[in-house]
Parts: sequence; structure tokens; C-alpha cells
Amino acid sequence: MQIEPLGIEGAYVITPRQFPDDRGVFLESFRGDLLAEHLGHRPDIVQTNVSVSSRGTVRGIHFADIPPGQGKYVTALTGSLIDYVVDLREGSPTFGRVEEVLLDTSARRAVYLTEGLGHAFCALEDGTTAMYLCTAAYNPTGEHGIHPLDPEIGLSIPTGLDVTLSAKDEAAPTLAEARGAGLLPTYAGWQEHVGRT
Repeated sequence: MQIEPLGIEGAYVITPRQFPDDRGVFLESFRGDLLAEHLGHRPDIVQTNVSVSSRGTVRGIHFADIPPGQGKYVTALTGSLIDYVVDLREGSPTFGRVEEVLLDTSARRAVYLTEGLGHAFCALEDGTTAMYLCTAAYNPTGEHGIHPLDPEIGLSIPTGLDVTLSAKDEAAPTLAEARGAGLLPTYAGWQEHVGRT
């Protein structure tokens, strides 16, 4: 398993070793001990989410209050998607930066994003199934969103897709509105939360 940092602190792309034979393929899709070598702590996975999306569905940009925040380990079980990690931590040297990774059933990569980062994805095929391992249970009072089509963020949605958003994501504020309302996490708060101060 290869674990590489993305250009946003606390975000990683994980590429598993695959062992194909005439029966199919085997791989380790998650190794908390190996991820801990990069994070400095083992992620405490407490909830697993699965979503099934039609082509053109965009989910996100979602983030949670810190504490407790919600780290996510995301992979595609069927189909393919573009996974977006957005640095929403005010004061971060990469605030506003977006990293994107193709998750599919060929390379079978995964993305880990720490608490305080925003997450979104765009399904590229009908029936795309994403699985998220989460470090905190869903907390509706501490969950927030940024409109995924906010041009200030500029997610690179592939052309030719008919984009579908949930009513909740459609009504989400822009980055500027969320910042003005004091909804965004801070880089200093994240550092304190993960013990990097």
C-alpha cells in the first residue's frame, strides 16, 4: 500500500497493492496502522457511510465543526468518481486550495482527509458507489456545506455532465458567505485538535 500526501496538509491518496488471479482480485483497502505512520495517530473509525450516485451527481462540499470534526477515508466500490478535497481552514497556508483524485475500480485508490477539510465528489458513471470510513458519527448540528459550484472554489466538474445537486447542497452558502458567517474551521483550531501545536 502506497500512501502519499496531497498538496493540502492532512490529505492523502492511498494506492493499494492488488493481487489478481483467475478468481478475481484481492487487496487491502484500509490499513489504520500504516495511515497512522503519516497522521501521527491511528484514525478512530466509528461510522461507515455508503452512497450510490447517478452520473453527474455532485455531493458536497461538506465539512464538520472542530471539535470533533470528521475525518474521512473514501473509496469507490463501483463506478468512478472525481474526489475533491478543499482546504476550508481559515489561516491555513493552502486555504481555498482544491485537490482532486480519480477514484475507480481499476486503481482502487482511496483518499483520506483530516478533520476540518471540505469534501465533495462528482460521479462519472451511473451506479457509482462510494464508501466513506468516518472518524465521527453524523452530527446534524455540526455539519455544514459550501455550494459545490461556487466559482471562488472552482471545482473542475467535467464538461458534458448534467450536474445534479441535492436541495441541501443547492441551498448551501458560498465560501465567502460561510466565511462571513463564521462557519469555517480555523487552521489553529485544527492544529490543536490533532496535536500539532
